[in-house]
Amino acid sequence: MSWTSTMSSGYSSLEEDSEEYFFTARTSLFKKPSVKPTNLKDVEKEKELRTHLTYEEIRHKVEQYNTESRDHFKMTLNTNGMYTGFIKVQLDLRRPITVKGGRAGGVKGQEAFYLPRGSINTLHISSTNTARQVIEALLRKFTVADNPAKFALFKRFSREDQVYTCKLSEEEHPLFLRLVAGPSTDVLSFVLKEQQTGEVLWDAFSIPELQNFLRFLDKEEQDQICSITNRYNAYREKLEEAMRATGGLG
Repeated sequence: MSWTSTMSSGYSSLEEDSEEYFFTARTSLFKKPSVKPTNLKDVEKEKELRTHLTYEEIRHKVEQYNTESRDHFKMTLNTNGMYTGFIKVQLDLRRPITVKGGRAGGVKGQEAFYLPRGSINTLHISSTNTARQVIEALLRKFTVADNPAKFALFKRFSREDQVYTCKLSEEEHPLFLRLVAGPSTDVLSFVLKEQQTGEVLWDAFSIPELQNFLRFLDKEEQDQICSITNRYNAYREKLEEAMRATGGLG
């Protein structure tokens, strides 16, 4: 089955003392600043990326960001040094996801869907939110039942006319990267993908989910068999026609 409904941007809110996300008309993801010092590490270990800015540096960058921004997705700086803003995340999921749903009689059920690749979601987050929290917010927004550990947040960036994709660590702060890069999505964008094949935590999948995967694989296999069979049958017919035309086939 395919996900046919449109994916509009929304806001979710994350309270510090609760793991629940509460959704309103938009998606907002806030958490109070932790007293523990942050330790941002880019997975590609870029030495030139600074992981801490002073209040004045943040204020200057926020002002510059808002000046360069061509839409209403601005950043806001609080007096405590925490800032809030928006990030856009592109969904690039190749495997079906399991969505929570209701059945007749009020019985809750789950169904597998393919989300349309390339859909973009806008999240309102704070500078303290991590990549892990962004993933969880996106999954909860679409009532996805799959384990968040199956997914990873990537950054896509350009350098010397080359486009690179790099996986973010779970504790990395996407809004900090957005602030440093500026508002242009051509310079930096975020993508939600499945974990790489060698990194998939298969133990995180339930038996129904694995059975769904097998059904999809069986269907794809049968479609490929039919396609190849039809192609070779068409070749055979053309060859037989050519042989009859030359009298080589009785």
